[in-house]
Amino acid sequence: MSSNGTTQSSQNGDSSKPPQKPLHELLTPTLVDIYVGEENTHYPLHEKLLCYHSPFFARIFYGKTSSSSRTKEFGLPDYDDRTFCLLIGWLYSRSLPPAPASEPEIGPLLDLYLLAQKLEVEGLCAEVVDVVREFYHREGTYPGLRRVQYVYANTEADNLMREMMVGSVARGLVLGRQIPSHWAKALKGNGQLGVDIIRSIQEWGLDGEVVPDVRDVSVDRERGRGWEGKAVGFSAVVEEGGSEIKKEESDLESTGINGNGIH
Repeated sequence: MSSNGTTQSSQNGDSSKPPQKPLHELLTPTLVDIYVGEENTHYPLHEKLLCYHSPFFARIFYGKTSSSSRTKEFGLPDYDDRTFCLLIGWLYSRSLPPAPASEPEIGPLLDLYLLAQKLEVEGLCAEVVDVVREFYHREGTYPGLRRVQYVYANTEADNLMREMMVGSVARGLVLGRQIPSHWAKALKGNGQLGVDIIRSIQEWGLDGEVVPDVRDVSVDRERGRGWEGKAVGFSAVVEEGGSEIKKEESDLESTGINGNGIH
């Protein structure tokens, strides 16, 4: 990711896609009126620019109707001004805000991703995923349950953000010594999340030589051990008492996100 928010792949060019049109070619005189949020905040935007990046808006404003009857306005009452302003900033500058410095800054980026997904702005979706991905990699952390469930509640299968998050979680769980209790509860309630984690692990393409084979009786294996080397049963989970975990569980309850990952 470059400092202006452009992905490395877009900097180097993608031979499978035509080059992006320069901004000045998209700033034609025709404007459309977008109304956002419960307060119907008015945003006049360049029609050609908006429709060039968003097939969703292209269908609305360039639909198969006579030019005299085409609408020039559209409402997005379920989205807030902050998220829409991030979209506008990207449309006109092709860049995202500075990389997030802390985990709470991931929230607005996920909201932007969901808006871009609705409007079918694929380039923006990919860039947001890269920013979120690079944050967790830089910090040496993984997406929390709250973030994963929020994405699952608002996306469908075969989704780029889902794939990135579940792949990260799969790595964290495999490398961990035990399953935290809040993750165990979520996995019991959300079969699809469990299936996706398994599928993500399968895509690693691991060689059989590096995966332990419990069928091999010639190898003496100890039962699983948790923190401080204490033996734990196969189905045991860790009852974590850390304030961060407790806060996450409390947040999940207050936002109404349940184990199914669906509101």
